[in-house]
Order: sequence, then C-alpha cells, then structure tokens
Amino acid sequence: MTLGAMIKCKNCPGFKTCIFTNLSDDAMHCLDEGKVTNYYKKGQTLFFQGNPSYGIYCVGAGKIKISKIGNDGKESIIRITASGDLLGHRCLFTSNCYGATATALEDSTLCFIDKDILQKTMEKNMSVAMKIIEKLGRDLGLAECKVASLFQKNVRERLAELFITLKEAYGERDTTYGWKLNIKLTREEMASMIGVANETLIRFIAEFKDEGLIVQKGKTLYLVDEQKLIKFANLC
Repeated sequence: MTLGAMIKCKNCPGFKTCIFTNLSDDAMHCLDEGKVTNYYKKGQTLFFQGNPSYGIYCVGAGKIKISKIGNDGKESIIRITASGDLLGHRCLFTSNCYGATATALEDSTLCFIDKDILQKTMEKNMSVAMKIIEKLGRDLGLAECKVASLFQKNVRERLAELFITLKEAYGERDTTYGWKLNIKLTREEMASMIGVANETLIRFIAEFKDEGLIVQKGKTLYLVDEQKLIKFANLC
C-alpha cells in the first residue's frame, strides 16, 4: 500500500455510484478532508479476516476480492467489488472484526474513511445512512441467493450463473463475440466462487467452449451465446 494525494469525491471515477453523491458541498468538503487515499498493487491485501475494523473503504478504481479462509486454509470468494463500492461497512454498526479478507485483483485506488467521521456524516445526512442500510440489505439478499445456488444448482448451472453475473458487473459489448468480460480471474478464483474443484471447473469451461457458449482469447473471456447461458443458469 502507498499513500497518495487526496482524490476529491467529485473527481473520483466511482462518485456517481457511491453513497455520497447527494451530499452538500460543505459535507463533501468535510469528508474529503477527513479521508485517506490509498493505492494498492495487484495482489496486495487491504485487511485480513479477524482484523479490527476502524472504518470503511470506498473503491475509486480497480477490483477487490472479498474472501473467507476456512480452517483448512481454503479460500472462498464471497464477492468482487468495483468502482463506487464499499468494503467493511458491515462492521459499522457492531464491534465485530472484519469477517473476511480483502485483496486487490488489479492495481486499485481506495479511500479509507474513519468510523467517527462517517458516523458524524450519517448523523447530519440521513441519505448516507439510508444508502448504507440499503446496501446491507442488497448484500444480504445476494448472500441468500448464493447459498441457494450452491445447494440447489448443479455445476453447469452455477458456472452459467457466474458468467452472467460477471457480465452484468463487468461486461462490455463486443462486435465480434457478443460480450467481453473486463475482469481477469484465475481458474482457482472462479472455482472458489461456485464451490467446485479446479479440475471440475476446467472441464465445464471446456464444455462451454465446445458448445459455442464462450470464447477465450488469451486471458480474456467472451460470452458468445448470452441467452443460452441465462437458460442454463435458470435465470429466466
């Protein structure tokens, strides 16, 4: 991690989708003065599971994976954040330590906001508190859907669902193949996200390629037949 010059919220790439978009100029100035901008290289860890929580992180640029490490040392990826997203917000209203580990998937810029500063901002700006509560509700809903998917769907369905989820978050229209996934995950990371062994994931990715559902160019994946993937994922 390295410290850099403060990036004002209004100049941040994630400003339009973050929780602070409706703040007054005075409130925004106080927030800008109280936060710290950090730069993380790919592979660097922001915080570890079990660390005490002193505030939240707001993602300016880059992608961060949130993962839990089991007693056997195996990593399970909970979610991947993007520009404008929050990290550590679940600990705001409790004395709990971080329940997961956050690691940069690519070079990333994040702002750290101390709990005291954020709580003062929420007290004076109810919209911020409401957006955090809304985000907690969405996160809970996504967690429930993921648990249901792991128990109710087979590997083929889960992999199709993963591709569609990644497309919705990081997809870019491609005139040749359909959808380009602007995120590079290792096979181990994708296997962790759907709860299968790495060898199983590789076998099903090969099947998807043979069936013309996806194409891979280098480390980049393209979704060729989105409608079939939606059908296989039981998302209709």
